[in-house]
Amino acid sequence: MSHEEKMHNKDQWEKVYATKAPDSVSWFQPHADMSMRLIRAVDLDPDAAIIDVGGGASTLIDDLLDEGHTSLTVLDLSGAALAESRRRLGARGASVTWLEADITRASIEPQSIALWHDRAVFHFLTAQEDRVAYVGQLLRALKPGGHVVMATFGSNGPTQCSGLPVMRYAADELHAEFGEAFTLLAHEEQLHHTPFGTDQQFIYCLCRKRLT
Repeated sequence: MSHEEKMHNKDQWEKVYATKAPDSVSWFQPHADMSMRLIRAVDLDPDAAIIDVGGGASTLIDDLLDEGHTSLTVLDLSGAALAESRRRLGARGASVTWLEADITRASIEPQSIALWHDRAVFHFLTAQEDRVAYVGQLLRALKPGGHVVMATFGSNGPTQCSGLPVMRYAADELHAEFGEAFTLLAHEEQLHHTPFGTDQQFIYCLCRKRLT
């Protein structure tokens, strides 16, 4: 995807978050229960570094703070989405690092992340070069033995979201995108009920980066 196309997508996401209430977008969840369950399964120390890629206006960060996590980063292409979370959290958000960036180009300290979470960003990467760039970022940023919680549309999920084409994955196909450096520990399907009364199939994968 060209730089111009990426900027067009940024403009589109800024418009979405500037014109719609957080609970009126198709991917809205009151709480990211499946993500939290998989994160709890990793049994991280409270000060372990967690990044929520595409976290935007998600309430995952609220729940992580509630459970005592202290080293949290939220990255999103949309400044409006990040602003919504900062407004919602108020003073609680002061301890969170907020990054307005494209994950395929963002600057993240190498081997600094213990857990990488992404719900519904990776499936928007329809160009192979963008997926390769994303996985490269993941490999660099994640500590050896670090974990990934990844959620995308499943094999029977939508073919478009917010007017953009998306990829759909089975668990083994999603794992294959990350390569042999990652071990698939668990996967689950979820039928997400949208605010519009429709259902979307998601696949969640929990992977661990190998130590060597």
